[in-house]
Amino acid sequence: MPTAVPPGAEPSRALVPTDVLSSSSIAEPTIAEPTTARPGAADPATAEARPRAAFRPDIEGLRGVAVLSVLAFHAAVPGLTGGYVGVDVFFVVSGFLITGLLLARPLGLWDFAARRARRILPAAAVVLVATALAGGALLDPLRGTDLARDLIAAAGQFSNWRFVGQQTDYLAAEHDPSPLQHFWSLGVENQFYLLWGVLLLGLARLFAGHRRRTVTAATLTTLAVGGVSLLLCVRWTAGSAPLGYFSTASRLWEFAVGGCVALAAPALTTRLARGGPGARLGGGLLRVLGWAGAAALLTAVLRYDRDTPFPGAAALLPVLGTAAVLLAGPAHRALAAGDAGRLLATRPLRAAGRLSYAWYLWHWPVLTIAQARWGALPWTTLAALTAAAAVPAWLTLRLVEQPLRYGSSPAPRRGLAVGASALVIPLIAGLTLGGGTVRALGDPDRAAVAPAGAVDGPGLLAPGARVLTLTPSLARAREDFPPGKGCEIPLGAETSPRCVFGAESSPDRIVLIGDSHAGQWISAALAMAEQRQWALEVLVKPGCPLATLTVRNNVLGRTFEECDRWRENTFTRLTSGPKPRLVLMAGLNRYGGQDERTEGWTRTLDRLTALGAPLAYLGDTPMPGKDIPTCLAGSDGRSDACFFPRGSAFERDPLLDGGLAERYRVRALDLGPLLCPGTGPDCPAVLEGVILYRDTGHITDTLARVLAPRLDHALLGPDTVS
Repeated sequence: MPTAVPPGAEPSRALVPTDVLSSSSIAEPTIAEPTTARPGAADPATAEARPRAAFRPDIEGLRGVAVLSVLAFHAAVPGLTGGYVGVDVFFVVSGFLITGLLLARPLGLWDFAARRARRILPAAAVVLVATALAGGALLDPLRGTDLARDLIAAAGQFSNWRFVGQQTDYLAAEHDPSPLQHFWSLGVENQFYLLWGVLLLGLARLFAGHRRRTVTAATLTTLAVGGVSLLLCVRWTAGSAPLGYFSTASRLWEFAVGGCVALAAPALTTRLARGGPGARLGGGLLRVLGWAGAAALLTAVLRYDRDTPFPGAAALLPVLGTAAVLLAGPAHRALAAGDAGRLLATRPLRAAGRLSYAWYLWHWPVLTIAQARWGALPWTTLAALTAAAAVPAWLTLRLVEQPLRYGSSPAPRRGLAVGASALVIPLIAGLTLGGGTVRALGDPDRAAVAPAGAVDGPGLLAPGARVLTLTPSLARAREDFPPGKGCEIPLGAETSPRCVFGAESSPDRIVLIGDSHAGQWISAALAMAEQRQWALEVLVKPGCPLATLTVRNNVLGRTFEECDRWRENTFTRLTSGPKPRLVLMAGLNRYGGQDERTEGWTRTLDRLTALGAPLAYLGDTPMPGKDIPTCLAGSDGRSDACFFPRGSAFERDPLLDGGLAERYRVRALDLGPLLCPGTGPDCPAVLEGVILYRDTGHITDTLARVLAPRLDHALLGPDTVS
């Protein structure tokens, strides 16, 4: 997915497909499994009934290709930059298999739900509990708290919606990836199963005894659901990428494509089985189709990367490629030497396909916990860790998946009981882990009390002010946001809402304008306004520079056109109301190059100077580039920990260093020397007991309130604004 503004800019952690893989579709039966019992399995006569169709070894190998591409992508193996499309492969395969299953068997809804629960949930529960134990032992308490919340969401099968909320909420977006973030796809699949089971089984009951009507209705339903979902996917990928990426509604079309193949395959099989020249021609065309589908998949794996807007229209390539491979391997004939499926059916790929579900579940927690513990690792180490994750995956397959799949009673109540246990046990583990980490961090509900800040001078706090314990507490540091969360408008918005604080009816107002690095100053600006019984108007758009320059947004994967329109609308808006008593500008100082920033600020200051209102500018705060609360939690809260390099903390500022502030008579305040004092190589994360940053680049609201007197004195002193 696209890179939004420069590294460390907003958002600093791009919404990238580094944590997206399929889950339950990896575990689906491949049409018909061989009838011989596997080692440790029960008598096949007691196993769940299977449709009478030929075994599809090519699908098993296709799952192997998909999971290997995903694992390689997560391990950062060079060249496989689009390996994340494995999720799309699994979604299509799942839609194909489940649609065929629901139309082939006279199942009841409870029976279907029990089979899915027994097949999917136990292995997931084992990984969730193991991850909770490992996270509690190896992660710092703050990440342990996040993990506990993620574990509850994963066990409850709504991880995808948790990550929609987290990624859509810019204020909470700059965290390290969760060890359970890959469970979002398991949530999507189980939500799909619920919807599809109700729809198709309902149609089967409605048209009982009329198979042709059932198939026709199922086809129309699949096309309708798929069409609407595809439109939502394209639209949300362009305007609300987290929703497009993680939501069930925007992913249903991929399952629907697989469902369409399942609905079309029987008729195709019947025609080809009749023989004759037409059948031979059809068989040849299918072979071409299969190779074209395989080429499409390979192209996506090799050519897509993190800058590809995904899923959106780009997902059509791997989705249709997978559909082509599925359609090209009809069950009525054996795979010939010229079939792409023959390559997929090789033993190594089939072995990877059989292991894929458990391997996928295990590998991501291994990688993320290892890097949380020891820092960034080279791709060779990541690949070795991914390979090592095959060991617990194989044990899970042999000791959990296969015994419960082949050896447990097919009675629905037994399957539902197994599924319920697999939900409850991880929930208990999550609650236990969460309780322990909260106790380690302190009371998260205790409000941070900002100490008195100095008006000027080299010290942060006023003379006599002391902080006995870290403020805000580590339990609250990440949530220490400014008020007016709704003021920071979403990416697709082009106009700010009315966001006014203080004496709202006053004609006198301070206007705070910029991106989220301006939004972090709301509390300080509000204190300035309230002292004079003025209003504070907030005009903030995350990721959008106030300097007039066009940027590329990493979430949208394209030029941030909405930013340009928002800026123009904001300038127009400022000319329509009463003249502000002060226009307070702030923002991230990392958009574009130095020359671009200088030219962009010149154009912006030309527009704002024409207002005739006093202008003030807050220099950008130091950029830590790492999650400070997490670092401090891992360092037992030591105030001398988590220093970061001075050299990467600052960029040359056109207003402070380039002379623009003097040229345009802008009152500027540079807080860099205060927050990164001295001349040493590093900057602190804690100063005089105050935690300075709530994530990788934004200051805590506590710090903003501490600095309010300094801002008031420097920007609104008696000699500044009349």
